[in-house]
Amino acid sequence: MALPISPLFRPALDPGFVPAVLWNRAYRTQVRADPAARAIDLALCRDDGTVFRMSDHILSAGATNDPLTLKYVERLFKFLLWQKGGSRLLMAGAPEVSAALGRIYSKTGARSFDWDFIGRNIFGEAITVSAVGAGELPAANEGTMALGRHLDGCRIGFDLGGSDRKCAALIDGNVVFSEEVAWDPYFQSDPNYHIDGIQDSLQRAAAHLPRVDAIGGSSAGVVLNNEVRAASLFRGVCPADFETHIRRIFLNLKERWHNIPFEVVNDGEVTALAGSMGLAANQVLGVAMGTSEAAGYVDANGHIKPWLNELAFAPVDFRDDAPVDEWSQDHGCGALYFSQQAVARLAPLAGFGFGQRPFPEQLVKVQEAQQADDPRASAIYETIGCYLGYAIAHYADYYDVANFLILGRVTSGEGGYIIINEAETVLAQEFPELQIKLVVPDERTKRLGQAVAAASLPPLRAGASS
Repeated sequence: MALPISPLFRPALDPGFVPAVLWNRAYRTQVRADPAARAIDLALCRDDGTVFRMSDHILSAGATNDPLTLKYVERLFKFLLWQKGGSRLLMAGAPEVSAALGRIYSKTGARSFDWDFIGRNIFGEAITVSAVGAGELPAANEGTMALGRHLDGCRIGFDLGGSDRKCAALIDGNVVFSEEVAWDPYFQSDPNYHIDGIQDSLQRAAAHLPRVDAIGGSSAGVVLNNEVRAASLFRGVCPADFETHIRRIFLNLKERWHNIPFEVVNDGEVTALAGSMGLAANQVLGVAMGTSEAAGYVDANGHIKPWLNELAFAPVDFRDDAPVDEWSQDHGCGALYFSQQAVARLAPLAGFGFGQRPFPEQLVKVQEAQQADDPRASAIYETIGCYLGYAIAHYADYYDVANFLILGRVTSGEGGYIIINEAETVLAQEFPELQIKLVVPDERTKRLGQAVAAASLPPLRAGASS
């Protein structure tokens, strides 16, 4: 299944890396040279009527081309699933490819994790793939969320993380109170621990306001239409209690607060929004390299969109023997390249012997080694930076991006500068046509930006701030 690919750069510790962007470009070059190339049209649908459309071309059918085409379309579908999200794929053209996708994305297929997690956990139904005629495809219906940048009135913003709850009170955009409260949500089985903790933060912020006009929040996990669809924050809550108390936790809190405007979205989206507000710029794709890879996006109009943007599961390495994510059992996905997991995976290749130390401790050791100018640590950061340069170019095929926001514990200290320098070098020399600015948020944005941006999510009702 080889395609002619010659990267200008190879990661120092992982020279076998096959950048997804270059593999796709090589495939598309063959498609353009194929006089019998075929058109395909895709519609990724949700049960709420949201429809994402995409059109493409693939190679003509044949024993040589078919494996390449299946890999191309399957990796495309995988990216769209985790970037935009949906449970029903309708495909016009190449019915044998849609049939193969249906087998792969099934309970017993290679992508059974995606079939279950995105399909049943997030959208409440198993993923299905159907071959249809071009005339049967529904029209695109993506929409945007008119959320963010609303700073009028008296507002509360909160941000729920794995180790603390951040909360801020604002009056006409000015922060009058902010605090971080430590909590340990991951393994708490009592849903009231979570409910009472969030309510406590809101009440503490409200004590500093003459009234509360609106509340906005960000939370790790997948939040759609104010419903928690999946979130590691609540992993300790049993499924029955999750359905009864957690899925509608934010809707129930809204009722407690007299149904004032109350909006909660994924933390990645609010991170991107905070970066966009801090930069006074749009077309922002933000990626945080921490426990995993978190992402969010602000479009050219300054809006966040009803997408998942779970790039931790989006493939960036197309070699057949790429590292396997232990959760999804897929190869070459972002979490293993842009997170603490990536550092731990690369550490033994660099010559470190950390054994079974937890990933955060391994990262600290690598950071300490970098401070001591240990070339082994530099090689880890150079490798991640090379990955990132190619991944940004890959993301640019799916996002309209002018500003790439970089944050997270992996990018702290001198190692972060190495990562950015390597990524900028790859972009400048391999992809000079892309004019993407790499940005690190300032300390104020890091400290308060998330809660402030969250507070700005809901627009006020007419007359609320008078």
